[in-house]
Amino acid sequence: MAVKYFNGIPVVALRGRVVFPDTTITFDAGRLISLAAVKSAAENNMQLLVCAQPEPEKDEITAEDICRVGTVVKIKQITRLPSDSVRILAEGLCRVRVRSFTFDGCFFAEADELRSTHGDLTLEEAYFRTAKDIMRDITSTENRFTKDAIARLDRCSDPDEYVNLAAGALPLRDEVKQRMLECDNVTERLRMLEKCLNDELEIMRLGRKISAAVRQSIDKNQRDYYLREQLKAIHAELGDDEDERIALTDRIKAKKMPAEIEEKALKEVAKMDKMSSSSPEYTVIRNYLDWLLALPWTEQTEDTADLKDAVKILNEDHYGLEKIKERITEYLAVLKLTGSLNAPILCFVGPPGVGKTSIAASVARALGRKFVRMSLGGVKDEAEIRGHRRTYIGSMPGRIIYGIKNAGTINPVFLLDEIDKLSSDMRGDPASALLEVLDPAQNNTFRDRYLEVPYDLSKVLFITTANSVETIPSPLLDRMELIEIGGYTEEEKLQIAKRYLVPKRLNANGLKEGDVAFTDGALRALIEGYTREAGVRSLERNIDAVCRKTAVKVAEGEKARRKITAEGLHALLGPARYRSDEAEHRDEVGAATGLAWTAVGGTTLTIEVSAMHGKGEIQLTGKLGDVMKESARAAISYIRSNSGEYGIADEAFENTDIHIHVPEGATPKDGPSAGITMATAILSAFTGKPVRGDVAMTGEITLLGNVLPIGGLKEKALAAYRTGVKNVIIPKDNVKDLEEIPKDVRSKINFIPVSAADAVFRNAIIGL
Repeated sequence: MAVKYFNGIPVVALRGRVVFPDTTITFDAGRLISLAAVKSAAENNMQLLVCAQPEPEKDEITAEDICRVGTVVKIKQITRLPSDSVRILAEGLCRVRVRSFTFDGCFFAEADELRSTHGDLTLEEAYFRTAKDIMRDITSTENRFTKDAIARLDRCSDPDEYVNLAAGALPLRDEVKQRMLECDNVTERLRMLEKCLNDELEIMRLGRKISAAVRQSIDKNQRDYYLREQLKAIHAELGDDEDERIALTDRIKAKKMPAEIEEKALKEVAKMDKMSSSSPEYTVIRNYLDWLLALPWTEQTEDTADLKDAVKILNEDHYGLEKIKERITEYLAVLKLTGSLNAPILCFVGPPGVGKTSIAASVARALGRKFVRMSLGGVKDEAEIRGHRRTYIGSMPGRIIYGIKNAGTINPVFLLDEIDKLSSDMRGDPASALLEVLDPAQNNTFRDRYLEVPYDLSKVLFITTANSVETIPSPLLDRMELIEIGGYTEEEKLQIAKRYLVPKRLNANGLKEGDVAFTDGALRALIEGYTREAGVRSLERNIDAVCRKTAVKVAEGEKARRKITAEGLHALLGPARYRSDEAEHRDEVGAATGLAWTAVGGTTLTIEVSAMHGKGEIQLTGKLGDVMKESARAAISYIRSNSGEYGIADEAFENTDIHIHVPEGATPKDGPSAGITMATAILSAFTGKPVRGDVAMTGEITLLGNVLPIGGLKEKALAAYRTGVKNVIIPKDNVKDLEEIPKDVRSKINFIPVSAADAVFRNAIIGL
């Protein structure tokens, strides 16, 4: 009989399925190329070539992804399914070997029928009989075979057909079935079948043995563990190394944890192995082990070796901030010379918007370390730092350990932002919990309550930020190295805006440098007329507003480059919010300008005093704190005790009520540095002589008239500079602090150092 030749027969590639001749099969076709092949077969002689696809996960296939030996089937029935796929009922006709594939909407093949050959007929008959005997043993104990299938196997007398029927019915691997399909020698096919049947018979025997072993090991109280015990028995019988306990043990040993932690982890694995996977405690232990494995124990990044590279990165990211850059350079130099260094705890203190958070990120980039940020604003729960004990439902480590895990290294730069905003309640004091974290002598054995093992934080470079150190507990403050970041001068703000803010906001709004250009005059006008702050956050918002309005024009198709000038800001942002204070510096009786330090930078503070006929009562308004009230009373006492020197009658105080008011009454104010300002305003009110409007002052006054030093001189000087004050009276002991003030500010302000109240009055009150 001539070998059949199939020309242009449509092809369907089946995933996870090998089809044999002489069998009836059902399969679903859903891919477009498969649907096209079924349609082509239905329009012709209902014949289809079905080949296996060795890599079933592939959706888009080529001819190389299809086996060259397959089975021609006759389609008996096509059923459409709701999912736009079809279900095919077909009968296997013969095996074929593909010469070549072509593609036209689907794959078509040129193929020759693959005929079987016979060798030694005696050997063939022996294999055939053995195979039938083993098959009878299998079908007699297994209920997976239907009666019709068993009857057909018993009736079959053709060895080749028997191989097809048996292989199609047995749960063999696809690659084994494909080898049997491709084999053209009947004796070899029977030998392969006999081996598969023997394997299947052995698997059945082992299955019965495992089931018997499991049944003997469980009683009525252990039925819930049946599946797990069965799995254990399977692993024990097969010697399977992929058991979860073994896998976890291998991962723990490969992690190279410290010996104490590794021992703890292995004990937890042993404990977990004795539990049911459905037990809540099992899940708790598994989550705990996952945390131990996720944490870095030895992984770390290499610090930047070249000092010049680190300094270059710091200069690229920020303008000014020389103290911080100098400190980081020192850190790198010591690290380079010694090879190790107990990481210091740096605390950047300064008003909002001066770049405390961003400089921390730049430090990480300069050092070549990972960066982690944790905001402490509003944190009240101690568990946020130390974590929860594992006895609580949903417990997890604290945010320190969580941040280290996210960093993936044991030496990141860890920013604790807004450390001065910590608070406490009945859930504990997080500031106290931070004492261990920020102490270089203790943090190498930091214990998180969830982990219950020591974790080394000594290689972490902790950086904290704060607007004020007043609210930071003393023990915590003692563990940190303070680096003050003052406000910016107008010239510094101009440079920051040109180098960083304008390019950043242009990019954020989808603009190019050719679309808009800010003149220096426009930036100065923004700084002087639309912002009044120590930092540059409000300046950035205003630049962003100008960029957004420009983006509207560009989006509407305007191609001309827009030049932003000082005169054009009114049309874009409206009238200026602030005006130069030089015109406001009028000489007034009973009003003096003081300088104050706040958490958001320095500011000017006008103190007004009104002397009225009365009974000598003193009234203080403006939401003043206790210290500020005491300064007012000390100032009054000094002037009363020295009234004769200034031409004030003694009875004037007995017949006069004094009202001291500090404007912006809704804002709390406190501190001793307004003492000389209050004394000056009171003396002016009683003598009727005006206070110079171009003079501002700061200093604490005593009952003896001494002027004591104050803090925050740099911020106060910058506030005077921003408001146009030309003369500033300061305590003599604060002269040493003038070096911290920028040179351009010192060149435009006349600082008048004094040590006694009398010198203050002579320089501030006209005609005294």
